[in-house]
Amino acid sequence: MAAILFFSFIILIFLGVPVAFSLGLSSLFYLILADIPLSIIPQKMFGGLNSFVLLCIPGFILAGNLMNAGGITDRIIQFANNCFGHIRGGLGLANVGSSMGFAGISGTALADTASIGAILIPAMKKEGYGAGFSAAVTASSSTVGPIIPPSLPMIIVGTLASVSIGDLFLAGALPGILLGLGLMIPTYIISVKRNYPKGERKSLKEIWKSFTGAFWALFMTVIIMYGILGGYFTPTEASVIAVLYAFVIGIFVYKELPIKKIPEIMLSSMTGTASIMLLVGFANLFGWIMVSEQIPQMVADAILGISSNPIVVILLINLLLLFVGTFMETIAALVILFPVLLPVAASIGMDPVQFGVMMVLNLVIGLVTPPVGVCLFVASQIGKISIGKTAKELLPFLGVSLAVLMLVAFVPQISLFLPSLFE
Repeated sequence: MAAILFFSFIILIFLGVPVAFSLGLSSLFYLILADIPLSIIPQKMFGGLNSFVLLCIPGFILAGNLMNAGGITDRIIQFANNCFGHIRGGLGLANVGSSMGFAGISGTALADTASIGAILIPAMKKEGYGAGFSAAVTASSSTVGPIIPPSLPMIIVGTLASVSIGDLFLAGALPGILLGLGLMIPTYIISVKRNYPKGERKSLKEIWKSFTGAFWALFMTVIIMYGILGGYFTPTEASVIAVLYAFVIGIFVYKELPIKKIPEIMLSSMTGTASIMLLVGFANLFGWIMVSEQIPQMVADAILGISSNPIVVILLINLLLLFVGTFMETIAALVILFPVLLPVAASIGMDPVQFGVMMVLNLVIGLVTPPVGVCLFVASQIGKISIGKTAKELLPFLGVSLAVLMLVAFVPQISLFLPSLFE
């Protein structure tokens, strides 16, 4: 029966059916053939969504949309360009730097690709950068978004593992910064090799002015982290405070958030939230079926049957996740596979927080790899270039991402150092 579940799911995915509906339909096929009452569907979906922590997802999505509509993207890009624009390939470096700054606002890679890419990809092409390179830099740097706090995938991990969201946010900070800085290396090397342009060096006064413009947006991350870690509010309450903060900054400080546009922003946020929640609900149903079929135990036995060596086990887990990430959406993969693989990681002594960061980082790499790399698709569409050419340009950046992934996987302190300071 388990074969029916997975076979139907894979067929639906490759037919182009959205992941959420593929999970739901394959689960429905299984339940009908197994003669299980369909009343289990709403029960398990509600069980997966009945979590107070998940309420922070609509809050952070709305806060990010409000900040983006209030002029945040332009200010972050200007600040990054003033810092890096005078270096060879400076606009590419500014692209990566902007993604690192924007990550603290949106928490999602796709929002980063769409908003920053819409501005910087045409600008880079106009300045003489290759279209494939411009799209590749944008897509790869957007994967920093789900790592640096606040992060929607980290919230899902915290819910699944009953781990502190604050610890997970902190644990993702250093890997996210490391990933961002690492992606600047191939950006610079390729830019020098291809003699891409550089701009004029900005004065300290101009850099400071652009920093003060971006400060209020970047400060939102500080407020969220300080409030959660200081025990002043929960992650859910932090998301509400983030919304209020974004509203005040957009209306009264930046003065670029039109009141008449707020209903549209709220509708967009509701749509985004609904899609995530539907995905989580169906994934929880799918996960319940896997547990009932003892799939987690089978996977654990299979991996540990190959080797009990921690290094080999970690490599096998990462290979599995890299494969899954090529065709499954990040949050769906987390909800399905995290409970399956966590016992395997625990059996070799890996901390749940470190494992959560490793798994999120691994799966977001799938956002820029075919056949279901949504960030790859969006960046290529903005750059008006084929996915194949963008994917070819992505190879050096993927190498950096994999190197950072291995560091996170085998050097626990990279993800556990900051959380240990607040114990």
